[in-house]
Amino acid sequence: MFREILIQAWIALRRNPTRSILTMVGVMWGVVSVALLIAYGDGFRTQMVRAFDAFGKSAIIVWPGQTSNQAGGEKAGKPVRLSMEDFQAIRSEGTLVKHISLETVRRFDVGYELRRENSAVRGVYPSYGIMRNQVPSNGRWITEEDLLERRRVAFLGADIKKKLFSGRPAIGETININGARFTVIGEMAPKLQFSNYFSSDDSSIFIPYSTAGDIWNTRYASVLVFSAVTLDLQREAINQVRGAIAKRQNFDPTDERALRVMDREEFRPIIDGITIGLQVLLIFIGLLTLGIGGVGVMNIMLVSINERVREIGLRRALGARRGQVMLQVLAETLALTFTGGAVGMVTAFLIALSIGQLPLLGALFEDDSGKGDILLQVSLETTLFSMFFLLLVGLASGYVPARKAAQLDPANALRYE
Repeated sequence: MFREILIQAWIALRRNPTRSILTMVGVMWGVVSVALLIAYGDGFRTQMVRAFDAFGKSAIIVWPGQTSNQAGGEKAGKPVRLSMEDFQAIRSEGTLVKHISLETVRRFDVGYELRRENSAVRGVYPSYGIMRNQVPSNGRWITEEDLLERRRVAFLGADIKKKLFSGRPAIGETININGARFTVIGEMAPKLQFSNYFSSDDSSIFIPYSTAGDIWNTRYASVLVFSAVTLDLQREAINQVRGAIAKRQNFDPTDERALRVMDREEFRPIIDGITIGLQVLLIFIGLLTLGIGGVGVMNIMLVSINERVREIGLRRALGARRGQVMLQVLAETLALTFTGGAVGMVTAFLIALSIGQLPLLGALFEDDSGKGDILLQVSLETTLFSMFFLLLVGLASGYVPARKAAQLDPANALRYE
């Protein structure tokens, strides 16, 4: 029976091929719009989240401040400084702290042969690279041996490497930092990231924290960087760090001004709000376009019903039930929508394949590698979502014409001119 309904639907659509094709084109354009807009929204969100995560998915930065509450007989306004003793206290008491590093920062003129550039030089621990996503593109990152032996080695950000060496290899070369000679052990690919402090990672030079003490006073660190054992325990880990430092320096651990904490997850809602909001807007525009195509299908089916009143009356007179008539009209409607939808999905895939990538972050970060571009890709999820909504549009478009056809009185329909 269902096979017969589909055959009759196909025969009905062939009666006026021009009208059927134009109707399918409207549906096809709606599906193309939905698929490509969803693909663009997904690519935009992927790049925004990637640029946000480049800072380090788990890194938490602690900035020293000054107390605002009296605690233990101390006056408010006491400066808080981060030292090796605080570092050791957190290591021993912070059971929820996975990685930790002191960080000290100064700006110096850095030289290689005749070239000179002013750069931020950052003394850090090896664990800093894990937390801050410092992945070498060539060479290696700082090791525990570098730290223990106070080796004069340097890891270069992409921008400072380009300024000092241009396109020449930097690994193994010697640079001059404030009069001290350092061997380049690694370099980083351009890092497309939104969050920075002190200086961008691309324009910074990283050296062992112990070696930094040979060049400037590192008794007190600029900041402390740590990560929790899991992302779910970040808040508890922050409280442990606050408690350990407050206990040693005798201030209220709840004093927000004594220690300012930059938790990357606090900024996650901003990124989610921007990207998800854009995705919803693009999906709405695409679905609206597809809905307009559905209205066109409904109008064409209503015209078709008016042209076939006597045919429908004859079928009813020969024993066809109302449900069968409704199924016949719905089958015709779904045949129109799904044929147009299938062509639309193929068209969307071919358009996405031909376009490939769209520029986004490359111009902002002066990067021509393509890492910051939007990859326009029609995914399986996008295809399933588009076809599901297409089914809803087809049913909604066909319901009114099908209901009208099923409610025709057979006697009046046979006399219809």
